[in-house]
Amino acid sequence: MLAVLTKSKQQDKKPEKKKAVSIAREYLESLVIALIFALVVKCSVVEAYKIPSGSMEDTLLVGDFLLANKFIYGSKIPLLPVHLPAIREPKPGDIVIFKYPRDPSVNYIKRCVATAGQTVEIRDKVLYVDGKRFPDPALVKYTDNNPNSPPRDVRDNFGPYKVPAGHLFMMGDNRDNSADSRYWGPLPRELVLGKAMIIHWSWADDPKAPMVSTRHPLSIFENVGYNIIHFPSRVRWNRLFTVLK
Repeated sequence: MLAVLTKSKQQDKKPEKKKAVSIAREYLESLVIALIFALVVKCSVVEAYKIPSGSMEDTLLVGDFLLANKFIYGSKIPLLPVHLPAIREPKPGDIVIFKYPRDPSVNYIKRCVATAGQTVEIRDKVLYVDGKRFPDPALVKYTDNNPNSPPRDVRDNFGPYKVPAGHLFMMGDNRDNSADSRYWGPLPRELVLGKAMIIHWSWADDPKAPMVSTRHPLSIFENVGYNIIHFPSRVRWNRLFTVLK
């Protein structure tokens, strides 16, 4: 009788073990599917970016975090050398994220001011496209009132220059402090990543914040503590969820 009872308990454990393995497998499959979905969304639909420089001030500030629409210009399918069809092409006025032509490992963000076939000219800081004055963005920024003249500098006097086929002409909204198509030439269309949509977070720089150093392991706790205390003042609340135009 004892032998029969022992065998029965062992048989009861087998279904429980199979059930546990099945549940673990379901969780693993769900996790893999979620990761694949997140990868597809990141690579093909929406991706987050942080603004590291002031070349787009005051439209975008250092420390702004934004979401970009990668689908609108025809995003790349992950792991495949294939792009989805574009809903529309970049047009003058769009704020565009792209790979820097001189180093494709670096992402840049500028405003498209002209497309293929259009003629760009800058005369004493005033931008003209096809002979018509290009309207300054609402938050365009100039920091130097003295126009420079070529060949010393093309910042304030440039062109006329016709944008070649398959290219875009990009400029920063901080017109006097932007490395853009005036210096490195037109942007190849294939380097375009997406269109800037919305600022979802903005974190102001604070020179008083403790620096994190590998030589001082406790510095990370000092930095975190400082940021927690100063959190309300470092967040640019008025910029959150700003739609970019």
